[in-house]
Amino acid sequence: MILVNARFLAQRTTGIQRFATEITRHLLEVRSDVVLAVPPGPIDAAGLDPARILRTGRARGHAWEQIDLPLFARRRRCLLVNLASTGPVAYRPQISTHHDITWVRHPESFGRRFRAVYTVVVPRLIARSEALLTVSEFSRGEISDHFGVDPRRFTVIANGVDERFHPSAAPAGPPYLLAVSSPNAHKNFGRMLSAFARFAATHPQVELRVVGSQTNSFSRQRYDDSSARVRFLGRVDDDELASLYSGALAFVFPSLYEGFGIPPLEAQQCGCPVIAARAASMPEVLGSSAVYVDPYDEEDLADAMSRVVDDPALRASLVSAGQINVARFSWRASAERVSGVIDAVLAARDDRAAGASRRVKAPAARHPDA
Repeated sequence: MILVNARFLAQRTTGIQRFATEITRHLLEVRSDVVLAVPPGPIDAAGLDPARILRTGRARGHAWEQIDLPLFARRRRCLLVNLASTGPVAYRPQISTHHDITWVRHPESFGRRFRAVYTVVVPRLIARSEALLTVSEFSRGEISDHFGVDPRRFTVIANGVDERFHPSAAPAGPPYLLAVSSPNAHKNFGRMLSAFARFAATHPQVELRVVGSQTNSFSRQRYDDSSARVRFLGRVDDDELASLYSGALAFVFPSLYEGFGIPPLEAQQCGCPVIAARAASMPEVLGSSAVYVDPYDEEDLADAMSRVVDDPALRASLVSAGQINVARFSWRASAERVSGVIDAVLAARDDRAAGASRRVKAPAARHPDA
């Protein structure tokens, strides 16, 4: 049996949880031997087959993942698949996924407890996993270099884009740029707001709309006079987000560090031009389909906003290039690649078991004087 660590169904949805949910959705379709383990308490089943979701244990959070989950998997003799960034450090066999090392490169974006848990769990999980997954060649290099791991141990499993993201009716109101962000330092939100203030001085009719789950954290921050032209929308559902992407003059993604970065692909699938940082995984994921900026240069970012907003031909070109680019990515193809890794781990274990059995059954050599 293949057991997916589905703790992610009890967590708030970010890019990591989106990856885990969509890979799981397609794994359930392509394999009949996959079931999900979840902790007690409320979950968002995300439309996954409830008959294949198993509740186990009494604890929650990291305690469930480190104690209850491995006990359950051991009783059932499962291959455990972790699709988020953590998993039980004392269980074998398992496959683990490591999306990035943002917590190492930008510790200021994370709390002390979060960093402490990851510092303990991640290197041990890497060392004790039969196979390792990550989401980009960039992350493969970052993680293998930091932890001293052979990069060939990692299989790259790209993110995809949900089919719910497609061109749709745009919301009413003035023209706007769109950002999907959080106040975390590595998202570079402060520089984006400063750049927008420069841009707004010559484009008074254009708003900046910001989708993000920590609206109060945003609103407590002060961002020059541009704040009156910035609309904080909080969390929105996928249908509303697709509408916002579809109506935006451009999607702005100035993040300093991303292991992959799903939002620019969502924007492209909705027909929205993308402005992105020339940093981390973004050139790998977006290729030549975006306008790139130096994320540390507010003037460069403001200039990119102006160029895209003022040039309909450039926007049209970016839309066309974006649609070609996003077609390279597929949740189904990525899930099938994960399934291939599962098969390889199972085959290797069968080979080792067969070899051990042959050694046990081989007759002991007779001594020539016997």
